[in-house]
Amino acid sequence: MNPKPFIALDFKDWEMTSAFLDQFTGSLNVKVGMELYLQNGPVILEKILNKNHRIFLDLKLHDIPNTVYGAMKGLAGFDLELINVHAAGGSVMMEKALEGLHAGTPANQSRAKLIAVTQLTSTTEEQMQQEQLISATINESVLHYASLAKGAGLDGVVCSPHESRLIQEHCGNDFIRVTPGIRLAEDRLGDQKRVTTPQMAKELGSSYIVVGRSITSAENPVLAYERIVQEWEGNQ
Repeated sequence: MNPKPFIALDFKDWEMTSAFLDQFTGSLNVKVGMELYLQNGPVILEKILNKNHRIFLDLKLHDIPNTVYGAMKGLAGFDLELINVHAAGGSVMMEKALEGLHAGTPANQSRAKLIAVTQLTSTTEEQMQQEQLISATINESVLHYASLAKGAGLDGVVCSPHESRLIQEHCGNDFIRVTPGIRLAEDRLGDQKRVTTPQMAKELGSSYIVVGRSITSAENPVLAYERIVQEWEGNQ
């Protein structure tokens, strides 16, 4: 899988998405989330793939196991790089998601990597403890979910860069750590809480980073992307 940062395409329609992508040359790693997918449907994936970009489909599936199996089997027909579920759905749900992904992947296509969301990067430890009634620390909660995902056969997790090294040490280097919440040093945090710069994410052990507004809201998105790539690759 290409190690370049994933750009979060947090747009509402194809017109905005296409106008953004047309500023770049060559293939990109992009993330399609709920906003873009749910307002446009599966056709948005086809259009992005037709432009030769690689997709992380970020729908965070979380439902009863059979429902997730069926949804994942259908989504497996697209040539995706990454797709995810919520680890909070439990081990059986994650196992069924992986079964659906295997069942729906065409014979001539590589299976998408399946990863599980641990705790959202917008969630603080205080919020987790008070609202989710999880008495553990956020590191303990994230590591617990990562261990469940690994036990279910998944390829990795979505986590904050701050938990990447802990997960790497306990689950192995091949267990993928995809980290959103990436900002340039001078950027506003927005609704993210547990954030880092691209350089720090690399140092903390992230496998892949996801960057949104630091690129999509920049005056010059191409230059912003190039700067993030340089920081991520250690060439700044």
